[in-house]
Amino acid sequence: MLTPSTLIVLATVVINMTGVGLFWPILPMLVQELGGGTVSQTAALYGAISVVFALMQFIFAPMMGALSDRFGRRPVLLVALAGMGFDSILLALAPSIAWVFAGRALGGIFGATFSVANAYMADISKSEDRAAAFGLVGAAFGLGFILGPLLGGVLGEIDLRLPAFAAAALSFLNVVFGWFFLRESLPEDSRSATPMFKTNFIASFNWLAASPVILPLAIALLIANTMQRGLESIWVLFTGVQYGWGAREAGISLAVVGISFVIVQGFLVRRIVARLGEAATIAAGFSLSALMYLLLSVNESGLVGFIGIVPHVIGWGVAGPALQALAASQQVAASQQGYLQERSPR
Repeated sequence: MLTPSTLIVLATVVINMTGVGLFWPILPMLVQELGGGTVSQTAALYGAISVVFALMQFIFAPMMGALSDRFGRRPVLLVALAGMGFDSILLALAPSIAWVFAGRALGGIFGATFSVANAYMADISKSEDRAAAFGLVGAAFGLGFILGPLLGGVLGEIDLRLPAFAAAALSFLNVVFGWFFLRESLPEDSRSATPMFKTNFIASFNWLAASPVILPLAIALLIANTMQRGLESIWVLFTGVQYGWGAREAGISLAVVGISFVIVQGFLVRRIVARLGEAATIAAGFSLSALMYLLLSVNESGLVGFIGIVPHVIGWGVAGPALQALAASQQVAASQQGYLQERSPR
């Protein structure tokens, strides 16, 4: 499983997620600074920014996945990393809220590194090992999620713009790293010949509708993704009001999420899926995660908030890779793995 190619793509994910995670604790605060409104108004504005990010991903993700199926994982991954670097610079220099909207739109377009990494892992792993392979990508994601928010919280207390500059530097460093060390995982004879005009988001609906086994799994991915993105979009503002946390505490809490992901997806996914099976793991994992949402919605204790992160990540962390593996194993050809992985939760 841990081949040189695997280690390199995992290192790429770690570096990229460290850069992305750097400005997560401070972005809602930057929105509040530029918007000049109340916490409620900031939450609404930040929610709108999150919608723009998600909408751009919705429109462009099928194209990014299909591009990786047609031209290979490596070039698409490098272009996406460079785009994330420019996104970070735009946010670091943003003089107004309109610039933040533009930056998040750019981030949504190029935010395909995690999905392309999953497609890369699908290329180099056997069907029975894919849940564990996706778990390793999740663990790498989590490791970057530990380092990024911790550094972002510390740097954000010095200057709100500093984490975004650091994120840009890491993104461009990752482009250089990938250029020299990342090898292509998709052979030319396995690449898709689908015309690019058929890779838009409307065509993706037609593709799903023609796949009666994949369609319900895609709906499950949509629900799960909506649930998780909703929590992420309000977490910093919610904990600021509910628990009185600042950038440092928010960064530490996000690092706890990363630590939990490393443990769960790096060590538990393979064992739990092997014991329960993919379907039972999905049901049990998302049920546990839903119970923690209910608890956090009424809880006012910061300590309980920290503790509640762990079981939520356990549920989400095992269910996500199991759901991806179940979808990937449903007779999806190598030439469509990128197209499929662009519909996976990140």
